[in-house]
Amino acid sequence: MNNDYVLKRTRINGTESSNSVQNKKNKSIPEGPSFNEVLNKIKSNEDVKFSKHAIDRLNSRNINLTDNELYRINTAIDKAGQKGVKEALIMMDNKVFIASVQNKTIITAAVDDQLRDSVFTNIDGAVII
Repeated sequence: MNNDYVLKRTRINGTESSNSVQNKKNKSIPEGPSFNEVLNKIKSNEDVKFSKHAIDRLNSRNINLTDNELYRINTAIDKAGQKGVKEALIMMDNKVFIASVQNKTIITAAVDDQLRDSVFTNIDGAVII
């Protein structure tokens, strides 16, 4: 039922006080970004993300990334995407990352010792930066 109809009907019947009618008029919907605005912001996020697994690997392997290194990883993911790569191996200095290019998400990370005798599967491209 329409709220305007209910308000008009209660005024005619005299079943509601003028204060309660006024209170209903003053109630407003909380303001904030719409669902579409939030969704578009998420979609337009250009920065690389890290999966929980990747964050665990970074922490356990004491891998710290600078802003410059994050920029280089972003650039590598963009280059891989331009070539149609879906899952990329990114080699940077003494660090290696596996990335989901479409999601711009780092899946795992490794350094020096973890790279010896390693086999990387489920990748279809590599970027060396």
